[in-house]
Amino acid sequence: MTEVILTANQYGKAENHVVRVTRDSDRHEVIDLSITSELRGDFEAAHFAGDNAHVVPTDTQKNTIFAFSRDGITSPEAFLLRLAEHFTSEFDWVTGGRWAAEKFGWSRIEDHDHAFFRNTPETRTAVLVRDGATDTMISGFYGLTVMKTTQSGFVGYPKDKYTTLQETEDRILATDIATRWRYNRTDIDYDATYDSVRATMLSALGKEYSYALQHTLYQMAQAVLEKHDTIDEVKFSCPNKHHFLSDLSFAGLDNPNLVFWAADRPYGLIEATFARKGSDSAEAAWVGIAGFC
Repeated sequence: MTEVILTANQYGKAENHVVRVTRDSDRHEVIDLSITSELRGDFEAAHFAGDNAHVVPTDTQKNTIFAFSRDGITSPEAFLLRLAEHFTSEFDWVTGGRWAAEKFGWSRIEDHDHAFFRNTPETRTAVLVRDGATDTMISGFYGLTVMKTTQSGFVGYPKDKYTTLQETEDRILATDIATRWRYNRTDIDYDATYDSVRATMLSALGKEYSYALQHTLYQMAQAVLEKHDTIDEVKFSCPNKHHFLSDLSFAGLDNPNLVFWAADRPYGLIEATFARKGSDSAEAAWVGIAGFC
C-alpha cells in the first residue's frame, strides 16, 4: 500500500454567531461577532485509526464560545486570546490553533437606550494563530468603500496594439478597502489601535496625489507603519472601482469631468503586502486567510 502521512490538520466549529447584550443599566450595549475556532495538535489517531480520544468535539468548542460570552466581550482580539488560552491549557494535546472573528457594528437609533441599527460600512476582522508558545495576531477590515473625486491619475503605462485606455491626470479613484495588519505583540489596546489604523488609512488616502491605486496602498501602509510601532505588516486586496467619463456628445454637451458611469465588472484587482524593513516574517500565520497576496 502507498504510505500516507499527515502533514497538516486543524478542525473546529465555524461561524458561531454571538450577540452579547450588556444590561448593567437601562442603557444597553451590543457586541455582534461571528467566531470560528479551530484546534491544532496531536490528532493523528483520529485520522489514521478512527480513535477520537483526543478529538474535542466541535460542539464543545461552540458551547465554550457562547459560555465565555456570558462573562462579557471587550475586543474581538482579546476574546480570541481567551479562547486560545483555554483550549491549549485545558487539553494537553492541543498545541495551538486558529481562531477568527468578524465584528458587525450597531449604532443607537436617535440615542435610544435599547434600539439599534446596523451601521458600520465595513466589517472588522481578527485572526489569532497560536503555535506552541508563539501567538500571532492579525486584525483588519473589509467592505469600506472609498472615493477620491480628483487628485488621482494614471499615466506612463506601457502601450501596445491592444491598449485603448487613455492617459489621465485627473480621474475618480474608488475602491473597497480590504486590509489586514499583523501585530508584533499581543499586549495591545486593540479597539483604540483599530480606530487609529482605520483613521490613518483614510487620512493618507485623502491627503496625497495618487498616481495609481498601487501608489495609494503604499501611502496608506507607510502611514500606518510609521504611526504604529506595534504593527509590522499590512496587506491589501482592493478592486479598482472604475468610473468612466460619459460621452454626452450625442446631446451636443461637453463633459468636463462631471458625469461618469460606474462599471461594476470587470475590475482591476490590486493586492500588495508592505512590511517594516527588518521585521520578522510570519508567513505561516497567513495561511488560510484568502484574498491577500
